[in-house]
Amino acid sequence: MEQLLSLAFDNLSSYDGPKIRKGLRQVEGLLANICLSRGQSNKDRRASSIGKDPDMDEHEPLPPKSLDEVTNDPAFYEFFKLQEGFEWNVAMRLVNTLDRLLATGADGSNDLLILSALDLVQGAMLLHPPSKALFSRELYMNLLLDLLEPDFCPAIQSATVVTLVTALIGTPRNTRTFESLDGLLTITSLFRNRCTSREVKLKLIEFLYFYLMPETPSIPSARAAQDPQLPGLLQRSPSKLAKAFSFGMSKGADNGRPRSTGEGETRTQEEKQALLGRHLNSVEELVEDLRQNTPFGGVVV
Repeated sequence: MEQLLSLAFDNLSSYDGPKIRKGLRQVEGLLANICLSRGQSNKDRRASSIGKDPDMDEHEPLPPKSLDEVTNDPAFYEFFKLQEGFEWNVAMRLVNTLDRLLATGADGSNDLLILSALDLVQGAMLLHPPSKALFSRELYMNLLLDLLEPDFCPAIQSATVVTLVTALIGTPRNTRTFESLDGLLTITSLFRNRCTSREVKLKLIEFLYFYLMPETPSIPSARAAQDPQLPGLLQRSPSKLAKAFSFGMSKGADNGRPRSTGEGETRTQEEKQALLGRHLNSVEELVEDLRQNTPFGGVVV
């Protein structure tokens, strides 16, 4: 896996568009191999093809793995272990690639590369939640806020909002960085801009609902209380991913990365309502709607 990542990182570090595209596809292939179920054997494929409509596409998309399948996959363990170090961290390489793409200016081919990189950043953070710690740094949070400027196309703005939500879920420290950089002003300014598309405005409303929800770090597993080296940021089913977080961590070892991206000061809904109220007049209506309708099922972590 190190060899695959090395080839992808070499391409991602280039300033040449085709090489960057190749690197993004290599990373996508690696993540897909972890997330998607393996193809059927030749025997099973022949059996399933009997009675099948010949006009149907032979290349049907592979179904995603269940959470149990992912956590029991040796490839996921190897990937997760490599992400704990600086050298092989995918999210950091992708964010640095985004930074270079922004510096080269906007054009159609660049937009496609930016969209692809944003999708992969989301995937990297979901597969390795501690990588969200990158966005507690102003440098990387500013990069996402720059992508919300009116100069960028609606597709990039929408993808950036989704990436921002992924970076903020269960990470109060990242949310505080977002607030300190006037992220709320960026969001509300884009929402009020007459040139902002309807699709982007819907994404921004969803973001505001998400932002106003009660703020809670991700739920730690029971084992986390016993093992101080176990990162506190876990997914919806922490018990299933606990062993992945402990994989490759020796007791007493500190690799320099924050133990938990979920650490940090939390704010109440009232405090966040007051902050948002500085930039938006209808915050009370959003909060009332949030309490009555409980979007996202009432939970975000």
